[in-house]
Amino acid sequence: QVQLVESGGGLVQAGGSLTLSCAVSENIFNFNMIGWHRQAPGNQRELVATINVGGRTDYTESVRARFSISRDNIQNTVYLQMNDLQPEDTAVYYCSAHILSSTYWGQGTQVTVSS
Repeated sequence: QVQLVESGGGLVQAGGSLTLSCAVSENIFNFNMIGWHRQAPGNQRELVATINVGGRTDYTESVRARFSISRDNIQNTVYLQMNDLQPEDTAVYYCSAHILSSTYWGQGTQVTVSS
């Protein structure tokens, strides 16, 4: 059973930084892609950043200059470093792991940015 556990969320002032962690229960190279998503109340879930098995990363334009996705292959953990956080970044952040047509989700971690 694939499990993903996010951590690292919290309350931060605008301009601050947080690093989120996604611990995966098995080798992260078992998956074609691992991603970070976010969902604010009343909004659709938004794809924020992805990293594939070759290490290629992609970002949504609103975070490209501020966020960075990375991985620790030994710990089977994927990180999202978030800098210069803004109130519009407030959301529940989820990690996902994808292989073929299957997708696995973590439980989410809350990020709140105050102005």
